[in-house]
Amino acid sequence: MSLEIRGCGTALVTPFRKNGTVDEPALRRLVQFQLREGIDFLVPCGTTGETPTLEHGEYVGVIRVVVEEAGKKVPIIAGVGGNNTKKVAELASQVKALGVQGILSVAPYYNKPTQEGLYQHFKTIAESTELPVILYNVPGRTSSNIEPATVARLSQVSNIIGIKEASGSIVQQMDVLNAVEPGFRVLSGDDAFTLPLMAAGGVGVISVVSNQAPGPMVRLTHLLLEGKYDEARKLNAQLLPLMHANFIETNPIPVKAGLAMMGMIEEVYRLPMVSMRPENRAQLEKVMAEQGLLARSAAS
Repeated sequence: MSLEIRGCGTALVTPFRKNGTVDEPALRRLVQFQLREGIDFLVPCGTTGETPTLEHGEYVGVIRVVVEEAGKKVPIIAGVGGNNTKKVAELASQVKALGVQGILSVAPYYNKPTQEGLYQHFKTIAESTELPVILYNVPGRTSSNIEPATVARLSQVSNIIGIKEASGSIVQQMDVLNAVEPGFRVLSGDDAFTLPLMAAGGVGVISVVSNQAPGPMVRLTHLLLEGKYDEARKLNAQLLPLMHANFIETNPIPVKAGLAMMGMIEEVYRLPMVSMRPENRAQLEKVMAEQGLLARSAAS
């Protein structure tokens, strides 16, 4: 299944207005900002996009806006996940019509399936669509860890082409790299693991930080793909405080606060997400200022 996914892709936030509706103009500005900064691909309606709180019509609308605004300049990978396999498979069968080039599917949350259950879940989703499928393993949020042996089995399914790996274990990530079929794409799902995972053989990152700093994250991944590790280490050291600050509270609370500081979106969340605590906001603002991001705007 052909889909070139390398470098840095942004797990886009979903901007909301103060009245709680999706802010389409802000979303369009954010996509244009990403394109100007050279992003490699975009991932709307992932968990960073607060997808569990989007109504179906809003979900479809967000993807349509991103596809339209991107204008085929970069691949669009739609988040299609959940813990009801039948419903996820039905959605996966429908999103191709929206113009996306692939889907990202998170491991089922709360159910805590066995490894066989995870295998059957993702196999069922893959069989429901012609689109390439990227798995998403983030056990800290789902309580389901897709183990390397299961990823290896899934890598034999023809249209499962990669994994966003956010287990928090570089050992597990290296085990995945060693276990999967040749050509299977392993991407970091955690900004701070981008450098070690790519040094071990990963091909990129699906990033939160690149919402605010797409250019630097693109440069980091491209340096790593080119084997320029000394330069990559220096850039990674510069970006590391922002990587930490973006997870000082639950994602996407800090990244949306940061984008609001940049004047790109209104700082609006949907419950159960709420605004940052004042002391954490101050810490994030300090890091954003040190990174030179507070002077940025969607029009810069």
